Amino acid sequence: MTEFGFTLLARDGAARRGRVSTAHGTVETPAFMPVGTAGTVKGMMPEAVAGTGAEILLGNTYHLMLRPGAERVERLGGLHRMMNWPRPILTDSGGFQVMSLTGLREMSEKGVTFRSHIDGSKHELTPERSIEIQRMLDADITMALDECTPHPATYEQTASSLGLSMRWAERSKSAFTRRPGYGLFGIVQGGVHLDLRTHSVEQLRAIGFDGYAVGGLAVGEGQETMFAVLDHTAPALPEDQPRYLMGVGTPADLVGAVARGIDMFDCVMPTRSGRTGQAFTRRGKVNIRNARHQDDPRPLDAECRCPACTGFSRAYLHHLHRAEEMLGPILLTWHNLTYYQDLMASLRTAIEAGTLADTAAAFQESQNAGDVPAL
Repeated sequence: MTEFGFTLLARDGAARRGRVSTAHGTVETPAFMPVGTAGTVKGMMPEAVAGTGAEILLGNTYHLMLRPGAERVERLGGLHRMMNWPRPILTDSGGFQVMSLTGLREMSEKGVTFRSHIDGSKHELTPERSIEIQRMLDADITMALDECTPHPATYEQTASSLGLSMRWAERSKSAFTRRPGYGLFGIVQGGVHLDLRTHSVEQLRAIGFDGYAVGGLAVGEGQETMFAVLDHTAPALPEDQPRYLMGVGTPADLVGAVARGIDMFDCVMPTRSGRTGQAFTRRGKVNIRNARHQDDPRPLDAECRCPACTGFSRAYLHHLHRAEEMLGPILLTWHNLTYYQDLMASLRTAIEAGTLADTAAAFQESQNAGDVPAL
């Protein structure tokens, strides 16, 4: 059986090129994980997701425990078999979603009691239950349960929240069943306070995890502050284990975070944006619903290999979204995921070649140039 692990293959400054080994295969890093919240990447067949270059997906403990239920997923052979995705899966702990249920939850030292947003039924999520659910889902990478500290929050609120997350991290570690190829990640919290971030890293390293996530960012603090937190936090994390920045982000966020030593990312942005007519391209963001595209015969992105760009015009994509045809969101989701995966591949190549700074500068120049209207 494959042991869970991380191999560091190359460095360029703080940036890292690596490989994560799991029970269901390897993941080349830096890596972007498409979000398959309820056991599917919305609008995409699994083989299409793999075709974009994705090697690992993210599933959501909160949504899957409510529907179809973790016990049912386990009886059906686990999430990989159920959704026909034989590659690695990371599941988040459910904490972020539960914490966002303002008015529907009660939190204590033990865990969180909440009511389902679907039918109002009452549930309890503790560190032990979260780990158990993720085991039943058969996640290759399990996340410790934490409290995602709200932003903004006072220093005292952040410190109190951090303390709870670290106690829950210990309980998550105790509840985790060690198996070949499966890993458990701890989550660094501490808001925008660098001393609290240091304290969190020290405590998590003392507990001992297979990888370390940086949580509580991209919640409204701004890119400059996020990068400052990463500049401080990433170097304190173990060299020989993967680093995961949760819920991030825009293409520029990814490039900047990779340069600061982050290995793994997830975000709903490429899929959610695709469903609303927003496309990420090599020349910045494009709203395909804008009237200027209605007679434009050009592809969305001339350098893109996805079906939306190789088979259809901007005019047709515009028509699909205006007519609310389901193919429109599918094609733009496909495009955005392909763009994100191609961006990550270019960063991996650049780190290997020692040219990340040049690649990042060229990326920014192209983004700044903006989309050129049709003649």
